[in-house]
Amino acid sequence: MRVIQNVTAVAVAVSAVAFLSCRSAAPEVSPNVATGPEDTLAPVAEAPARPEPPPPPPPPVDVEPLEAMADASVDGDDLEDDGADEETRAGDPDAMQKWALELCQSAEQLLDEGDVEGALSAVDRAYELMLQLPGNGDDSYLQAKEDIRLLVADLITRHYRTGRTAAARPTASWDLELPMVDNQYVRREIQSFTTKERQQFIEGFRRSGLYRPMILAKLEEAGLPSQLSWLPMVESWFKVRAYSRASAVGMWQFISSTGLRYGMSRDAWVDERFHPEKSTDAAIGYLADLHGMFGDWPKALAAYNCGEARVARLQRRSQTEYLDFWDLYEMLPRETRRYVPRLFAAIAIIEDPEKYGMMLPEPDHPVETATITVEKAVKLEDLDSLLGAPKGTLAELNPELRYKGTPKRAYELTVPAGREQTLVAGIASIPEWKPPQTQYVVHRVRRGQTLSVIARRYGSSVGAIMRTNNLRSANRIREGQRLRIPVRGSGEVRRTSRSAVDGIHTVRPGETLGGIARAYGTTVSQIKKDNGLSSNLIHPGQGLRVGPASSGPATASNASGGKTYTVRRGDTPGGIADKHGVGLSALLRANGLGRRSTIYPGQELVIP
Repeated sequence: MRVIQNVTAVAVAVSAVAFLSCRSAAPEVSPNVATGPEDTLAPVAEAPARPEPPPPPPPPVDVEPLEAMADASVDGDDLEDDGADEETRAGDPDAMQKWALELCQSAEQLLDEGDVEGALSAVDRAYELMLQLPGNGDDSYLQAKEDIRLLVADLITRHYRTGRTAAARPTASWDLELPMVDNQYVRREIQSFTTKERQQFIEGFRRSGLYRPMILAKLEEAGLPSQLSWLPMVESWFKVRAYSRASAVGMWQFISSTGLRYGMSRDAWVDERFHPEKSTDAAIGYLADLHGMFGDWPKALAAYNCGEARVARLQRRSQTEYLDFWDLYEMLPRETRRYVPRLFAAIAIIEDPEKYGMMLPEPDHPVETATITVEKAVKLEDLDSLLGAPKGTLAELNPELRYKGTPKRAYELTVPAGREQTLVAGIASIPEWKPPQTQYVVHRVRRGQTLSVIARRYGSSVGAIMRTNNLRSANRIREGQRLRIPVRGSGEVRRTSRSAVDGIHTVRPGETLGGIARAYGTTVSQIKKDNGLSSNLIHPGQGLRVGPASSGPATASNASGGKTYTVRRGDTPGGIADKHGVGLSALLRANGLGRRSTIYPGQELVIP
């Protein structure tokens, strides 16, 4: 697992500065693609007067970073404190955002003029400010944080790319073997692989046979060390559908922005980070760039794990002319300190398994495949049926298809070799498919609520809520925090069917008191009264007395004498109450809602 530094193109960075300078926040985060010039900056004989960097920000506050890559400490001694304005000193987010953007503008101009140190000092300050912008559920500044991070990363990467020497650029004289090391750190990982991770190691080795021949061929073509073909063992155990807590995905564990930077697209239908061949091409390109930037493989691998900006910053702050990975070891994040030794350990075991008491299985054989062009959206399950293949066959061959269906456009689908004509001939008979649409509701956290409670209420999952809100821990939410809850399909909470035994309903995952009350034609208040409940919190497996069961679910005209109403976009509880001539309090009570509860399109409300 890893988080790789986001980077964006210079043209995009300039437009982002201009755009963000006139606004305080934007809704959705949109990652950007990045490339960069390879030319070395020419010395400037007589540089024009350069702009002074904006005043520095106040000392950093203890704010949880938005992503794992943001945990790098920032040294603020490069610029003198010439007095920030009062708003910035007070930690005003709008003022901090403005200063960060102006620092990026100054850094870009300083870099153009050849003042590298001045530019990097301004970049450090901008990064420090970015870390102080609000996060952890407050999405008002998510776009600002993302754009500032992209600008900062671009400026740093631009400097180190233009600063490469001819010797550091990719050439035929690259070191084509990893400099293997046997030390206490490598031996510790060997111990882990051969004991508590033994089964995962064996399964990963077996799975490697599906993809490693392809990886080896591409590494050879690029002139990179063949040992890098074992990097997915450390990253994902060669699982193409791997997903990390830092939102890095696929066999090579790319986050979305770095994936875009290296040519992998991502939309509502397709995420090419899961594509074995495309992600391998991207990984080889990224590793080659990192080797060119740092000049050796161990530091390049460290940067692959924690980001090139992090490693470059550590190098720049050192007084030593050259540092290898082991010189930087204690300064790197804990995960990165283990990452490089883990690769060395994996290679050592694979090259001589008997030495370490391992019996490695025969690797799986790659599947022979071909491609066909599909012009419409179809479910992969339907194509499996057309081929008479086991369910999941085409989903396995096309892991980049997010909903196990082809997009509503021409798409090159990977199919078993020799079965192309069968699919082409029969695909016209398969009905067009519409994928589920994810909608979101906003939930304000109440005292005592946990993510699992919230997930059950909306029929969602803890993992989905964490990913949607960029939460790094399921235990760190606070009262009053607003969370976006992903709800699939029409946006409804999971429905409850009527299935009481002897008048007792057993609560299933995702059910709510409101849904149960609607199914049995009663009210939330009555269920709470009958079961002595003091709150609306229920849990799976709990038995609730709901009265005698009858032949079917409650209809629109239910036992309480009311009817149901399906919430539409733009509806409010007050508007619905007025529309049906009932009191707001009565409407809320009938549905187990409070004054601050959120309703959403597709939800059914009981009208008392």
